[in-house]
Amino acid sequence: MINRQTYIQQISQAFEVHPVVVLLGPRQSGKTTLAKEYLKSYNGSKTLYFDLEDMRDLQALQTPLIAFGQSSCLIIIDEIQRLPDLFPTLRVLVDQHDISYKFLILGSASRDLIRQSSETLAGRLQYIEINPFDIQEVKGNAALHLRGGFPKAFLASTNAQAFQWLESYIRTFLERDIPALGFSSVPAQTLRRFWTMLAHYHGNVLNNSDLGRSLGVSDHTIRYYLDILCGTFMVRQLLPWFENVSKRQVKRPKVYLRDSGIFHQLLSIDSMEALLRHPKAGASWEGYAMEQIIRAYQMPAENCYFWGVHGQAELDLFLFHKGKRLGFEFKFTDAPALNKSMKQAIETLQLDLLTVIYPGPKNYRLAENIHVKPLYPLWMS
Repeated sequence: MINRQTYIQQISQAFEVHPVVVLLGPRQSGKTTLAKEYLKSYNGSKTLYFDLEDMRDLQALQTPLIAFGQSSCLIIIDEIQRLPDLFPTLRVLVDQHDISYKFLILGSASRDLIRQSSETLAGRLQYIEINPFDIQEVKGNAALHLRGGFPKAFLASTNAQAFQWLESYIRTFLERDIPALGFSSVPAQTLRRFWTMLAHYHGNVLNNSDLGRSLGVSDHTIRYYLDILCGTFMVRQLLPWFENVSKRQVKRPKVYLRDSGIFHQLLSIDSMEALLRHPKAGASWEGYAMEQIIRAYQMPAENCYFWGVHGQAELDLFLFHKGKRLGFEFKFTDAPALNKSMKQAIETLQLDLLTVIYPGPKNYRLAENIHVKPLYPLWMS
């Protein structure tokens, strides 16, 4: 059993302020398990649980006032994206003074995909993003890089079983989950081709026109497909940061697959030996390590950036944290060395610290404010 006590604490703290807490994250990332673990520590007397993938529960919530009853309780609703019209009813219930309802809501779609409905609960709810396992939770287990963090893949007995599960996950996601979110017009085979193409772009600046020509669709359709995969936590768009300089800065986003196991499955990489031989090995490390850093700093997607000048310097990740400007480079090498790009990033972005993350075990300095550190154990600057 992987200890996810940090999330349990976040849920408890959120309920101290808001009557509605929404756990968002990809399907099979552990949201349901967390909800059940939270129930074990819940002090209230009455709880109700509704799983909207169960047709009986889905039917029961067609008449929510009857299903919830007339007594104070904690109500858990799993897979809320299947019934987003429920949010206005929840607002009426939590605004009542005679009955104290609390709602723990679980969803496999981002707040952007359910925003129109959830806006009715503005000021009454808090979102918590639940991710697959991270490097702190698995105590640095190297299998996380290859298999990714989805519990059933990471905890599988063998790599073969892990990647068999990941393939099944991809098929189910495309054939069942995407249509269930209302995207029934998107062919599963086409979206898989697009997803696989993004795996080849992983760590690179996105070119919608090139992707559109390859798939035979418009730029608008590419953006639509990308929004679906970002909104379901499969893909991360990293925004470019612009400094007020005269040089030609990169102005298009980079793209990363958020789970390294899915990235490897789409590229048919099923072992560490195969990964080390693959031309995307460096990009794999970059995306994997970057995701761990972003989670450790608990940074929302809109506050994560990269920076680059065409043909010159670049910085893999740029964050603002507690009033400091932090830069990160991810190097898949035994001994990262100081280079001109790092110096230029420090000077142009006025970084307080640039940290180079690599797979080795030692800490050392390349300059006063340029440090080399292993990915685990994680530290906070």
